[in-house]
Amino acid sequence: MVITTGDQIPKKQISEILGISRGSTVRARNVGRDILAGFKNLIGGEISEYTKLQADAREQAMQRMQDDARRMGADAVINMRMQTSMIMQGACEILIYGTAVKLD
Repeated sequence: MVITTGDQIPKKQISEILGISRGSTVRARNVGRDILAGFKNLIGGEISEYTKLQADAREQAMQRMQDDARRMGADAVINMRMQTSMIMQGACEILIYGTAVKLD
């Protein structure tokens, strides 16, 4: 499936707009990661445990958006956007959404 942040796909014509396709996930930190992150916070540098947590969450939300688009019968998702928001202390949501379309 073609996914783009643009509003068109080169050399393709959009034949139908199917609606908004979305996928989200909510992830929370855990004690083990927090302990390791606390040590890294003392010495500085990237907190790779949180980087991996965020990357996994983004991939899951992206996959859920693609699954939603497929259920709608889409060939592509245009104008894809990503948003994060804090749900509570230590937990955040990642929402990915875009316009599901059919291509000629």
